[in-house]
Amino acid sequence: MYKLYTRPGSGGFVVEAALALIDVHFEQIDVPKTEAPDPAFLAISPLNQVPVLILPDGRSITESAAICILLAERHPRAGLAPAVDEPARAEFLRWMAFMSSALYPAILRFYYAHRYTADAEGTKAVKQAAVAEMDRGFAVVDAALRGRDWLAGDKMSVADIYLVMLVAWHPDIDMARAAWPGIERLWARLREHPLMKTLNTSHEMWPA
Repeated sequence: MYKLYTRPGSGGFVVEAALALIDVHFEQIDVPKTEAPDPAFLAISPLNQVPVLILPDGRSITESAAICILLAERHPRAGLAPAVDEPARAEFLRWMAFMSSALYPAILRFYYAHRYTADAEGTKAVKQAAVAEMDRGFAVVDAALRGRDWLAGDKMSVADIYLVMLVAWHPDIDMARAAWPGIERLWARLREHPLMKTLNTSHEMWPA
């Protein structure tokens, strides 16, 4: 059985979605934010971050994108990603890597700006640069969505869920929805998805 360490409003959102789409039983453990990290949790998450997925054999894996890719590989019938031998598989891997390496870090720099500067007065500049990097990355994804419904292939994948999780964290959501029509179009469909509605109740990623 899988065991997921997560918390509301975190990257655990997309992993919870993946596990639900697989339709597999898993144990969910909410990890509260604390100033003093729990040594037991640090043993499975050295950066004291969620999500962490404990695999049935007891090993742990961190990083939401890596977890989602692994689950897609382990449960191909769930359709979390294009099959390994499909042309769209390359697009899926590209966008999962792009979003986790370009967009997610920019979001972290905005919300945790104090971690990215040794200058007590420097957080404002860190945040400004983070928003600029977010906007640049989302514009790239939006351009890729022109004339298509989904990021990879002709049906929804976990990459689409990952994308809407990230854009929901943009500090100016009204601007984001107006600036990137391709992303907004995809997001509008997922806002009506029964599973996304259920998860949004607990995570409060966007206004109901």
